[in-house]
Amino acid sequence: MEIICLKEEQEKYINEIAEMLKESFAENWPKAWPTIDSALIEVRESLKVGRISLIALKEEKVVGWIGGISERDGKVWELHPLVVKKDEQGKGIGTALIASFEHEVKQRGGLTIWLGTDDENGMTSVSDKDLYPNLLKNISEIKNLNNHPFEFYKKMGYELAGILPDANGIGKPDIFMAKSVWRRKKDNEGSNR
Repeated sequence: MEIICLKEEQEKYINEIAEMLKESFAENWPKAWPTIDSALIEVRESLKVGRISLIALKEEKVVGWIGGISERDGKVWELHPLVVKKDEQGKGIGTALIASFEHEVKQRGGLTIWLGTDDENGMTSVSDKDLYPNLLKNISEIKNLNNHPFEFYKKMGYELAGILPDANGIGKPDIFMAKSVWRRKKDNEGSNR
């Protein structure tokens, strides 16, 4: 497998990514990219200035894609989106894409990466319920009920940063996660650098 930056002239790869986006999100997040045209718009947006767009290739075919959006003068990056071809999931492609993305963010001077991962289908314990008035308690007690991606991101070192209740309709929250790509290290005298 090879991970490279996606370029505007790579129309074959752009089309493969769009198809993968539409297919991969159709089951659990059908509103994300319901058509090839909407998926193509998303892929082409990823090629703009202030963005990162990396693809994983196997035998000259796209098997995964990760994108990122610069925010707050490049100090913060949103990971958006991450997709791995269904028949290639569980083979380390997502892990490799995230590692490459984090490296790229760090090279560009980024400090923090964040992402939102919706739960519109009752995949976690924070879906299909009123999260108020105990929002912080509900966040701290979140459980994965049906293979929600937040568990994958936790394994990659991302931490729950919050939940926006009803972001996608009543009982359909957006789960926010974040990770530092720059960590303070204490020297022998205990001061921070």
